[in-house]
Amino acid sequence: MEAGNLLGFIPLNQSPQRLVRSPRFSAFPRTVTVTLTVNASLSSQGENRYKGPRPGRERIADWVSNNDDLVRSLPIYVGGLSLLAVLFNRTVSGIAPVADASSSQSRADLLTLGLAVTNILNGLVWLSIRPKSISLVNPNGVECQRIASHLPDFVICELLWAWNSLSDVTCCRSLVIVYDGKCILQTGFAAASLSNEMDAVVVDTNKLIEGSLYLGVLKSALQSYLANLSLYPGKSQLPFLPSNTQAVILQPLGDKGMAIIGGDTIRGFTSDDQVWITLIGEKLDATLTKVI
Repeated sequence: MEAGNLLGFIPLNQSPQRLVRSPRFSAFPRTVTVTLTVNASLSSQGENRYKGPRPGRERIADWVSNNDDLVRSLPIYVGGLSLLAVLFNRTVSGIAPVADASSSQSRADLLTLGLAVTNILNGLVWLSIRPKSISLVNPNGVECQRIASHLPDFVICELLWAWNSLSDVTCCRSLVIVYDGKCILQTGFAAASLSNEMDAVVVDTNKLIEGSLYLGVLKSALQSYLANLSLYPGKSQLPFLPSNTQAVILQPLGDKGMAIIGGDTIRGFTSDDQVWITLIGEKLDATLTKVI
């Protein structure tokens, strides 16, 4: 029945007419008109209409950070004043200066003296232990750029692109890429040679690939981040890096190579940098696999 009704409204020998929108009612002018109306209404209401929570400042934390020396020495002042208060109290009250175990006042004074001395010692500890300021260092070495001559031009361009990207965006100051048992790139700062201080130390790939760092990274196939290189005994396996290299990232390139990235700041590579370096390593591996 419903199909019959439809056929009654639409003749079979004629195609149904389409709705033709008039140019006067195009969507663009309507949108502009509504936008202007909303903006005008919002501006007329004013900025005080927002009644939600507003971000607040932690005034106590700001004051502590701005007065670090005073806060660290505050327990010493409190302990010293406590000692003076106990001595003044015993002098004014007429109690004998010798502590008497049978006197409740003497027991209270001994407890107060112990707390005061604890405060003084705590203040001395706070003053002696301070967070070490982390700052970038100038690498002790020479600048060099060594690229394997047998590589095609497009591979060389990609290697240089990786170096320029890392050195411009991150704290990277040294880059060494070892692939298929050969050093195909050594650029940035490197340790100076003992025979000639103007020359950089050549990467001994045979010794490097036999070390625990190289073998461990290839075995795990995961990036290794040495945030503070001076604390790792494996630093001796990277003699070609400047002696004051602060942080190192060992990025595997598939199962045939590794990229060694040296930085000038302790914990200078952020989590975003590590993820980005992983993606660059995958791209370099895909390119080098085609030619090596």
